[in-house]
Amino acid sequence: MEPIVTITGGAIRGTTEGGVTRFLGVPYAAAPVGPRRFRLPEPVERWAGVREATSMGPTCAQSPYPAPIHALIGSDGIPGDDYLNVNVWTPDVGGAGLPVLVWIHGGAFVRGSNARRIYDGTAFARDGVVMVSINYRLGISGFAVLDGAPSNRGLHDQLCALRWVRENIAAFGGDPDNVTIFGESAGGMSVAALMAAPQSAGLFRRAIMQSGNGSVAAEVDDARLVSAALADARGITPTATDFAALGPDDLRAAQNAVALALMTDPDPQRWGASVIERGLGIMSLFPVIDGDILDGTPTEVLATHPRRRVPLIAGTTADEFRFFTVPTGIAAGVTADTLPFVLTRYGIDPVVARTYSARRPDATPDQIFNAVLTDWCFRAGTMDLAVVNAGTAPTHVYEFAWPTGIAGLGACHVLEVPFVFDALDQAHTLTGPTPPQALADEIHAAWVSFATDGTTGWSAFTAEEPNVRVFDSPESSTVAGLRADELAALRQAARA
Repeated sequence: MEPIVTITGGAIRGTTEGGVTRFLGVPYAAAPVGPRRFRLPEPVERWAGVREATSMGPTCAQSPYPAPIHALIGSDGIPGDDYLNVNVWTPDVGGAGLPVLVWIHGGAFVRGSNARRIYDGTAFARDGVVMVSINYRLGISGFAVLDGAPSNRGLHDQLCALRWVRENIAAFGGDPDNVTIFGESAGGMSVAALMAAPQSAGLFRRAIMQSGNGSVAAEVDDARLVSAALADARGITPTATDFAALGPDDLRAAQNAVALALMTDPDPQRWGASVIERGLGIMSLFPVIDGDILDGTPTEVLATHPRRRVPLIAGTTADEFRFFTVPTGIAAGVTADTLPFVLTRYGIDPVVARTYSARRPDATPDQIFNAVLTDWCFRAGTMDLAVVNAGTAPTHVYEFAWPTGIAGLGACHVLEVPFVFDALDQAHTLTGPTPPQALADEIHAAWVSFATDGTTGWSAFTAEEPNVRVFDSPESSTVAGLRADELAALRQAARA
């Protein structure tokens, strides 16, 4: 018999297969179109009868990834208005008190969705966890600072989705008092922002930040410079009224034009220092310090609000930045002659390359560049957040070090995701044909354990004992002070 549950919007019908029940494309808020595009999320409009929840729902309008990245992970794009939706996987609709994981997808705040195959929650439900994956507004719709509109609309959507989980997850067998949020890349940065947000109190118990950064939040005045450029690209003013009159194609065209301009000419005078520094040189639209959700960067907020800290897993992959530079051909252009110039572009004193080269005597200039940028964009901001959070809350840090079978990528950005989801069969374009299942078993089990009772299976991280779990094959290990000399040199180079 097909499962039916009743939630705040009405009755929904899912499907059951192999002991796991799925409810897909379930709206948690009203469709953000027309006059709602730039408002705070509004309650979902109730439906009559039973709504089918048997296929993935719409996704926020977005451009496909560039061809080399698309070849690795694909792109997202399901048309429709009800893209503020969730997917739910549960082992027992009639159960109660099951731990809950809520997934926030990545995509630099301009791409991505909860419909990607490597985000399938079947393995979590198989192992006793109710898993929810959410969509939220992206790009201009979610993060442009516009006159006449609240800021951080995408984060408000995430909070709305978490309130939906709080109100409805018991209908799927979940425990609303045992919710863990987790996300990767922009999703990991969102996790940090939600930890810092006062509005999230009581909505989750634990958090997992994968390949995120606790310093990602622009100053509002700097973000307005980006909004002005977006408006100029379409010949309008940076107001909610003017942008609401644009269709999805116009929004995408403006986003793409400004993203390209920012990456080609990362001038802090043109875009604002905080956009360049905290957008990591690759993001133009992302959360802002609005005095509402964020009073500062997430790490700054958590440093002054210890009660907002929660048990945390935080980590990165060993070679994050290769994902952005190797497939696109950027890495091939980094030579011994150009390395100082490309490091300077990111505001990093090239002298730091000496420390990284000393540890990697056989590395090529592009490999040194990618190692420095991996730490600059992801690892440093992750460790800063971990140090602050560990002051009062159990904190566990990891590095995913297994290198993919795809030549040149190493342990790149996104690579750990199919291991976390135990979905390796959906990811061979990224992992290569023979990824180690035992490593997926290990890291997936750690995430299940953490969501269940807060344990991980490896030693906690503290400022005094900075333990890092290095996930690798054939064997993982726990290392204290992993490459601390490089991080110290990077921080010094950034201050130069």
